[in-house]
Amino acid sequence: MKKGLVILLLLTSFYSRSQTVFGYWYGNANVKTSSSANNYLVELILQPEKGYVSGVLNCFFKDTYRSLKVKGNYNAATRQLSLYDIPLPYHASIRNFEMDCMMTLQATLRVSQAGSFLSGAFRALPDYRYTCPDVRFNWVLNADISKKDSVLKAISEYKETHQVWKPSIEDTLVQAEVIPRKVINYVIEKEYAERKNEVMNEIEVESDTLQVAIYDNGEIDGDIISLFYNKTLLFFNQKLTHKAIRLSLPVNPEAESNELSMFAENLGLIPPNTALAVINDGKKRYELRLSSSLEKNATIRIKRKKP
Repeated sequence: MKKGLVILLLLTSFYSRSQTVFGYWYGNANVKTSSSANNYLVELILQPEKGYVSGVLNCFFKDTYRSLKVKGNYNAATRQLSLYDIPLPYHASIRNFEMDCMMTLQATLRVSQAGSFLSGAFRALPDYRYTCPDVRFNWVLNADISKKDSVLKAISEYKETHQVWKPSIEDTLVQAEVIPRKVINYVIEKEYAERKNEVMNEIEVESDTLQVAIYDNGEIDGDIISLFYNKTLLFFNQKLTHKAIRLSLPVNPEAESNELSMFAENLGLIPPNTALAVINDGKKRYELRLSSSLEKNATIRIKRKKP
């Protein structure tokens, strides 16, 4: 009887310890969109405080790393964890954390023989709910580094970090260098003429020559484009990636305007077909987002600034 009671107490003690939300959690987080991707890698380090929970959230997003202090509540009875006011990088940011989404982390602790897990989502605050979708996750507790000393050490070494990944030579290779000259493709030229040119941006430049680089905007999802300049086809069947399609474009100072149009050959995995066009006139840099469909060509209207 006594032996059985001792075993029961040991099991109860082990089980109660395994219910803790405190320690080191890790895993990925996925944006809830029509095509989900592992956009974030996350580490969460938590410790108990008097009446609340505190810790550090480390977020790896595309080419950037950030470390954030977090604070919230944990209900041991319901196993519900809530952390508040977390500035999570917007999932469609191109680089350098262009925009943050203010989110609340809501998670449930789940424990099984396989281990301990935190399942839940980052949910946008009311002011961000129309632009910032839920970011869902299922993280694992790393028992080996969840000891109190390790957690306290990790939190004590916290330092707000905003670091940008530095590319190597191999990473900066361009996808294609395009010489701006007329290319003939009667099928694409016919379809281009049948679609409406929608002016999405207007810029005024000072140089007679522009340096243009075109990338996929956000997730690499197989977008394929053709490019027209003043209704002349410059290239076709070019896939957009994180590497640049580069070309130099002459600006006609006598014309009222010059037009650069992106023709969508497909819609990729996530419609519409989107791109980022970076235009440099030697004095000013423009980062312009384009969105084309099978009905409309995204167009940039370029004017030469008068002396």
